Amino acid sequence: MIIDSHQHFWNYNREEFDWINNDMTSIKKSFLPKDLKATLSGTGVEGVVSVQARQSLEETDWLLQLAAENEFIKGVVGWVPLSDKNIPEILSRSKNNNSLKGVRHVIQGEPDPQFILKKNFNNGISQLKKYGLIYDILIFGRQLPNTIRFVDQHPDQPFVLDHIAKPEIRLNEIKVWKKDIKELARRENVSCKLSGMVTEADFTIWTEDQLKPYFDVVLEAFGPGRLLFGSDWPVCLVATSYKSWLKLVKKWISKLSSLEQEQILGRNARLIYNL
Repeated sequence: MIIDSHQHFWNYNREEFDWINNDMTSIKKSFLPKDLKATLSGTGVEGVVSVQARQSLEETDWLLQLAAENEFIKGVVGWVPLSDKNIPEILSRSKNNNSLKGVRHVIQGEPDPQFILKKNFNNGISQLKKYGLIYDILIFGRQLPNTIRFVDQHPDQPFVLDHIAKPEIRLNEIKVWKKDIKELARRENVSCKLSGMVTEADFTIWTEDQLKPYFDVVLEAFGPGRLLFGSDWPVCLVATSYKSWLKLVKKWISKLSSLEQEQILGRNARLIYNL
């Protein structure tokens, strides 16, 4: 079974989705389960993990409702106010829904470079394990050093790194990111999603040869046992189709053993997110 560990739904409006800029006009519309279900036809993808696109409890509740209504949505990575002093109570209420598998905060959008190290935020992170929740790390490559310090505060908390930490692929910059990603990968409680790579390259002129060195780095760093296939649909559509991205990931991993390919394409997601 192939599991897509990273995709989004939204009812588009310009105010809440202002990060969708003029270079991304093709996704300035709503994307709902019926749209994804049609997209998945013929791909062999049987389940997905739906990830928050807005930082609100309303968004989390909406995704959980979609999961209840659509069997192929196997889990949700939502948002909760991790810095709130009442976070234990909030998590206790949220975890009443078995579809909630993890939470995420948009660290990449925080203007304070020290946000990920703030005491209140880390107090919230320290509560997640007791509720069986994963934390998805959304950062840019330049934020890796502080992220390593952050992860080291929580050695027993499972983490999943989104989009291979968004290196500057469009500039072909790899040296510093490679050093930092290999250091982060030494923490065995961190896994990594093979997602979001095409949109860190130039949308229109990226090539397989340009992306492959970044894939090779994370494969060496994390190994097949800690990599997860993710589409980042519908964001990926500004640069590639769903089927094309899946085909490319399958090509990259084709030299691995059957078991290792199964791990990356679904087994790891099922285990890590307890699907």
